[in-house]
Amino acid sequence: MELKLIPLRIPENGNLILGQSHFIKTVEDIYEAIVNTVPQMKFGVAFNEASGPCLTRVDGNDDALKALAVENATALAAGHTFVVVMTNGYPINVLGRIKDVPEVCGIFCATANPVQAVVAVGEEGSGVLGVIDGSSPKGVEGPEDTEKRRGFLRMIGYKR
Repeated sequence: MELKLIPLRIPENGNLILGQSHFIKTVEDIYEAIVNTVPQMKFGVAFNEASGPCLTRVDGNDDALKALAVENATALAAGHTFVVVMTNGYPINVLGRIKDVPEVCGIFCATANPVQAVVAVGEEGSGVLGVIDGSSPKGVEGPEDTEKRRGFLRMIGYKR
């Protein structure tokens, strides 16, 4: 077995969701989950099949984001994984709906941070083991940091 760190590309002012799924219908169901939740969101989704023709399936409502999703999925080369890249919305807006898609087994990350996937390459194929998402902590928040966090959440409308 060989371990690889695969950097994933995130669109400018955008986000990425990396997950695992199990069926060819994944791209259609994730598409519907997103457009039915945040219609103005621009996105691309790519899913790597793990059997049959082993194609990367793609859908979305933005050609550049569809191409970026395919680029990321191709770089991973791991069966039964999917990548969603998005702008004009945030993972928090759609993550619950994506998790409710029957084919979705799990989510590795949802992020705007620099991210690397940890991929194991074996004789039969590759699999995502996890991710390195952003930077390591630099300390523990103090009272001033707590107030900044709470103020930020209120500023963006997530708290009253």
